[in-house]
Amino acid sequence: MQLSTYLILDGNCREAFEFYQRCFDAKLEALATYAEMPASEGMEIPEEASNLVMHARLRIGDQTLMASDNSPCSPAPYEGIKGVSIAVGVDSVEQAEKLFNALADNGTVQMPLDETFWAHRFGMLVDKFGVAWMINYDKGEQAAA
Repeated sequence: MQLSTYLILDGNCREAFEFYQRCFDAKLEALATYAEMPASEGMEIPEEASNLVMHARLRIGDQTLMASDNSPCSPAPYEGIKGVSIAVGVDSVEQAEKLFNALADNGTVQMPLDETFWAHRFGMLVDKFGVAWMINYDKGEQAAA
């Protein structure tokens, strides 16, 4: 079994995934717009929404991050991403600092990256796309002692 994160973004999915591709040095495996989607009865896509992203997939190491823009057929307005953070475990202080600083660019740092009782480095931020992140370089076994 594998869990994957799927984000719903507010019309900036393409920009977000280009940003994440750079931050994580990741591979963009898929990006399709609503214009590329086969016609489907009951799902009429407005012309102004045709370039919105219907599905994107980014390969980060052996993990997958997926997303789309909010559906133009959604009856409810976009209300942002609430009540969830993406937790990323890294392998070094340097990797933690590099990733945290990259994701924090034009975002909001909620907890600066620093040493904690459980981690060599831990920090929390909300990036410029409204996605919350927790970056953690765990102390491993010694944290439980």
